[in-house]
Amino acid sequence: PPLPALAPLLAEAEAARETGDTDAFEEIGLRIAGAVVTASSDAADAGRAPGRRDQKRVAEAVRLIELDAGRPLSLCDLASSAATSPYHFLRTFRQVAGMTPYQFLLRTRLHRAAVRLRTSDTAISTIAFDAGFNDLSTFNRRFRREMGEAPGAYRAGRTGRR
Repeated sequence: PPLPALAPLLAEAEAARETGDTDAFEEIGLRIAGAVVTASSDAADAGRAPGRRDQKRVAEAVRLIELDAGRPLSLCDLASSAATSPYHFLRTFRQVAGMTPYQFLLRTRLHRAAVRLRTSDTAISTIAFDAGFNDLSTFNRRFRREMGEAPGAYRAGRTGRR
């Protein structure tokens, strides 16, 4: 899952890919590389690494979240699909992914919304509801927190931002 510092850059890269803006790839690639180096130098080792079985369970849950990001997914549903208790699943997911399943779901939704904002002229409210948000103000607040600017400003920067 993308780190908060990388989320806007990755959405920008995916939007450039979707629109065929190959000129932007080199610069975006360098910006991503710099952000990755910075983020990895700040990372700390989290102790005992989870086993392969737990990593596989988390990978399957990540795929499920990515496939069904627009619909409500509960911790119990995800834990059940991973054949583990909600507590163990939450702890393992956080250890493997670096965030909770809900945070990953939220970031997945925001990432998809960011790509759509950059690649379409669909109304912001429609994009928010399609991404799984039930409230436009919640979408706006969370989008601003994750991407660093309001959805309208993010969309407006789609051509002049590189």
